[in-house]
Order: sequence, then C-alpha cells, then structure tokens
Amino acid sequence: MKVLLILVTILLVLYLLLVAPRMMNRADRTPFMKQKFYAHRGLFHNEGEAPENSLAAFRKAVDAGYGMEFDVQLSKDDKLVVFHDATLKRMCGVEGNVWDYTLEELQKFHLAGSKETIPTFEEVLKLVDGKVPLIIEYKMDRPLTKVCALGNEVLKGYKGDYCIESFHPFALMWYKKHRQDVMRGQLSGNLSKETKNPKLKKVYTLVTYLLTNVLTRPDFIAYDHRYVNNISRRVCRALGALSVTYTIKSVERYEEVKDDFELFIFDSCILK
Repeated sequence: MKVLLILVTILLVLYLLLVAPRMMNRADRTPFMKQKFYAHRGLFHNEGEAPENSLAAFRKAVDAGYGMEFDVQLSKDDKLVVFHDATLKRMCGVEGNVWDYTLEELQKFHLAGSKETIPTFEEVLKLVDGKVPLIIEYKMDRPLTKVCALGNEVLKGYKGDYCIESFHPFALMWYKKHRQDVMRGQLSGNLSKETKNPKLKKVYTLVTYLLTNVLTRPDFIAYDHRYVNNISRRVCRALGALSVTYTIKSVERYEEVKDDFELFIFDSCILK
C-alpha cells in the first residue's frame, strides 16, 4: 500500500508539472480584466454587410466598446491577413487555401457576398487603434512559426493592449522564447475528435488535456465552453491561469457557465 501511495503521488506531481501554467513572472492581465466580453471575429452577421473578420464587423465591436478576438494567418507571399478558415470556400465561395493566394489575389474576394474583403492585420490594428483590448489568434494549420515572427514585428508598433493565443503549442513556444512580456493563451477543447487535419490529431490529443503546457507555460486557457468540466482546465484555473471560454452563442449559455470562466468570447448574441 505504501509503494502504491508513493507511485500515485509521483504520478500526480508529474501531471501537475505537465499541465501547470506560467507560475512566475506572469504577464500583466490587468488590461484584459476591464472588459470581460470579447466579440468573436468582430460583431458580425454573415447574412449582412458586416461579415466575420471584416473591417465593418471590427468597427461595430469598437463602437460598442467590446474587446475582440480575431484570427491571423499568412498569404502565399507571407502577408498577414485576418481570416479564420484554412479554406476560402465557406466565406468567399472559391476553392483553395488562404496560403495558395497572394495578398493581392485574396483582396479580390468578397466575404459572404458582401462588399467587404479580407483585411490585412495592419488594417485591423489601425482601425482599432488601441480603443479596446485584443485577443489575437495565430492560425497554424501549417505549423509555421513565421506567422508569429511577422505578427510580432507588426505588433511592436501597436500602442494598444493585446494578448495572443493559438491551438498549436508552437505559437506559444515562440512567444515564450521571444516575448515573455506578452500574455499568451492555449486554446483547447475536445480537439482530438473535432480536428479534420490528420497531421494535427496527435498534437491536439495532448492539447485537449493541456499536456503541452510543460513546453508553453500559458498565462490563460481559452477552452470550449461545451467541455467546461475538463479536469486539466480546472487544474490550470486552480493554479492561477486566467480562465477564458469560447464561443458563447446565447445569453442562456452564458448564465450557465459564467461562474466557471473570467473572460467570454461570444457571437450570435449580445452579452452585457
């Protein structure tokens, strides 16, 4: 029995070491606590004139005083564009991936049949101009940290409050190495079952249970609200990680989980 107890204790300690967030010299979270609601891809309506990740949707969010969460990835010619999907089919009605096209080519496509086109990262930052805090997600369907390096160069000149997040731990590892001062977050959920990219399935299995935290030491965990009871998420919160959730789509769901998280990324409803 004593040997078993020692073994269980060792395994518990190892588990805590694996999933622990950043414990020392944490980045300043104060600016992000002033607004607990973050508009997902802007205040968008894909059947209207302000579709997701458009300048119109971001303008609406700024005017309403919401923080924002949006997605950044690279074009074929390594330009930073704000767009969520890897493929262009859903939002632009054309075949191919974002990285198959140059910036000039991408900006000829219209978002969800509106007049809006795919904005650059610089255009979004100029529009926001520090008025609201930003949660910037690096999309890494291709695990290339070049997007982090180029994004960081742009952000060096930005005067507003921002933090970064990603599903892929490589992005957090890059920031852990190069920008300790920037608050970094691990996005997660039931990823191993939901990912459609077979190349990411193994790493996302580890990310589901936050086992890559040993390499990334995130400041916050942004977890799918449908899996609120994930044990690793709860452990991270108990150890001091800021607890964020995505994507709340109704006031009713917010009321159900509001005590389990501190910041809320939302769309399809208005939270106050």
